[in-house]
Amino acid sequence: MRRRAERRLRKQPTGGARIEAKADAQRILHELQVHQIELELQNEELKQSKAEVDAGLEKYTDLYDFAPVGYYTLTADGTIQLVNLTGASLVGIERSQLMGRRFGLLVSSEHRLIFNSFLKQVFAGQTKQSGDFELLSQGQPPRTVNIEAQCLPSGLECRAVLVDISQRLRDASMLRTSEERYRTLFELSPVAVYSIDTSGLIQKFNRLAGELWGREPALGDTDEQFWSSFKLFRPDGSFMPYKLCPMAEVANGKIAETRDAEVLIERPDGSRIAVLVNIHPMKNDRGDVTGAIICFYDITERKRAAHALHRAEVLASSNAKLIKSEHDAHQLLEQSNLLQKKLRHVSHQILLAQENQRKEISRELHDKVIQLLVGINVNLEDFTKKAKINPQSIPRKIIPLRKLVDKTVQIVHQFARDLRPAMLDDLGLIPALHSYLKYFSKRTGLQIKFKTFAGLEALDNDKLTMLYRVAQEALTNVEKHARASGVSVVILKARGGVSLEIIDDGSAFDVACFSDANLTHRLGLTSMRERVEMFGGRFSIVSTPGIGTTVRAEVSFGKSKMRK
Repeated sequence: MRRRAERRLRKQPTGGARIEAKADAQRILHELQVHQIELELQNEELKQSKAEVDAGLEKYTDLYDFAPVGYYTLTADGTIQLVNLTGASLVGIERSQLMGRRFGLLVSSEHRLIFNSFLKQVFAGQTKQSGDFELLSQGQPPRTVNIEAQCLPSGLECRAVLVDISQRLRDASMLRTSEERYRTLFELSPVAVYSIDTSGLIQKFNRLAGELWGREPALGDTDEQFWSSFKLFRPDGSFMPYKLCPMAEVANGKIAETRDAEVLIERPDGSRIAVLVNIHPMKNDRGDVTGAIICFYDITERKRAAHALHRAEVLASSNAKLIKSEHDAHQLLEQSNLLQKKLRHVSHQILLAQENQRKEISRELHDKVIQLLVGINVNLEDFTKKAKINPQSIPRKIIPLRKLVDKTVQIVHQFARDLRPAMLDDLGLIPALHSYLKYFSKRTGLQIKFKTFAGLEALDNDKLTMLYRVAQEALTNVEKHARASGVSVVILKARGGVSLEIIDDGSAFDVACFSDANLTHRLGLTSMRERVEMFGGRFSIVSTPGIGTTVRAEVSFGKSKMRK
């Protein structure tokens, strides 16, 4: 500082006055000037220090007044010497009104004696004391505060720090209530629940978990890891090591979680139950897996019920199939009986038809052939008698005899053609059918058109005969029932086979009704259908009013065995 004073002195002007002083006087004067400057420097430093102290005091006052905790300075009898704004707000009283009051009066009556004892302990030593007390607060519910107090070195005062712990206590109470509810829910849960850490040590488990395990594990026991059942098995019955079970994989972070995994538990008594397991990891604030919560429930009865239901469904299905089979068998039996009835009826109709045919042949033979033979016999007798009397008349008398013989031959030939024409076997279907159509047209007066193709004869003889009979029967029906003016007989190659169509322009009829073989006059249609289907062919009739009727028979070229 002296050097600083000397430097400042040298910078000051001398004023040009000539000082005539001796060396001592000059030295004394110099010293005084330096001392004066030192005092000025000290004054400046004191002002700067005072400004710094004032700024620090202001900051301290702000920190003191606006601290989040209450600060009190108390005497030994509890008189309040100092208090910050937070401390005043804790009791709801202005700070100016608190100064000089007894702090014990701010404590609830239930805690006042305890506080007085607490204060004596504070002033009894230099150690810090702490306690929880209930403070009265004007216009607000009482607050619970934690007070930490320590006696000052002077022993006359102590400083106390008040922290409002009302919310903390309420939170702790709610937490205890929540934990009690959780514990109740945990114990009364219809699902077995337990928790493990990452090493697999069981931390907690509820009553149902112990019941399903068949034993209660010791918490924290290293022999009880991941699961407390005696053994674990997969649904297929294979053994599952503990370290490979889904609980270990979730707790170790290998898989995120497990939902509805089925495992088999073997209990100490050797019994096994099936359970469904759901596993969710537990994590800390950083997201690290700290363990897992496992929920599982017994599905043994459900599986048994499902198995029983499946068996019942199988039995019901089998029973339904059996009933259906019985119904089908009953229907088949009814159809068989109906078919047998129809077969008997058709057989009866065939017998009747055969008998009628025999009657017709007998009548034709009696009325025509026999009469002609009798006529021939009579003419032969007359011829014999007259030949003896007049031999020259033999040529003249033999002429009527020849006519009778020719007529008899024609009638017999007609019988043979109606039964089975020899032309069909000797020349084939086309000549035989052409001859029959010519005879039919001459006999009935109907105009008949016939169309065919050369490859028809590739069919075997049985199929050719069948087509001939169908055409013969269809034309017979036209003659008897259709009242037609014209008929077309067409044989075409169609769909790998032969199609025979007999088309007339006569009266139509109900095909569905007349296809029933229950009536005697419908035997012709049935016999045609049976003939065609006997060779695997298709038979159809289309009858339209105003247009006429078409009978169609289709049969393939290939050789097929005749169905019996």
